[in-house]
Amino acid sequence: MALKFKIKSKDEVPAEHLSLYTERDGAWFLDVEGAVEKAKLDEFRANNIAITKERDELKQRFDGIDPDAVRALAAEKQKLEEQAQLKAGEVDKVIETRVKAMRGELEKQIGAITTERDALNARLVAIQIDQGVTAAATKRGLRATAIPDITSRARGVFRLVNGVPIAFEQDGKTVRAGKDGVTPMTLEEWVDAQVSEAPHLFESNAGGGAAGNTSGGSGTGARPNGALRNPFRRESWNLTEQMKIQKSDPSLATRLRAAA
Repeated sequence: MALKFKIKSKDEVPAEHLSLYTERDGAWFLDVEGAVEKAKLDEFRANNIAITKERDELKQRFDGIDPDAVRALAAEKQKLEEQAQLKAGEVDKVIETRVKAMRGELEKQIGAITTERDALNARLVAIQIDQGVTAAATKRGLRATAIPDITSRARGVFRLVNGVPIAFEQDGKTVRAGKDGVTPMTLEEWVDAQVSEAPHLFESNAGGGAAGNTSGGSGTGARPNGALRNPFRRESWNLTEQMKIQKSDPSLATRLRAAA
């Protein structure tokens, strides 16, 4: 029997397959990397078709038109208009038209630079804050489904100052001090506080070492030093071991998957 990717309620999940599903957004999803819900895939395909159709219509509409020739004609038209205005003694109008054109071009350039700056800043935030807090929280047993929650909380506290995440109080001006009461709070210190303030974001046994270094026996996937090799990592990918861990210890599987 083929497994369904999405099931509305836990009661509808066959008991023998329960360990293969994870709860997310009020439904149960087959825990398979790279799988996408059919509705989202259909939406993506429909959007692609619409964009392709719009592109073809625009191409047909402007078929045979040379953009360079159009720009040259526009420039010549403007030149003739200016000459006519100068002959009529309307120098002010000529200056006003030129200034308006220059201002419009400058505003376009400023808009492009602003858009690029905002995009770069968003990428920096994602790298410095989102990835930083996720890595620190994963070591404390963060639930995989809680990543959006904890990154949202972190963004409400941390801001990038000269490229470095700095924690601020609720007033947005006062720097929040760390454990020593002097230096700014680090991402790790903030995560430690979340384990107590928002325990539902972490596994019940949160507080130990990194998920990727969970102690284990000497079975398949164990290293000589007793640390469990993470079968969800690319360099040690092992589907059989993933299924074994998922069945024997779902919480461990979640932490290993998040740490991969």
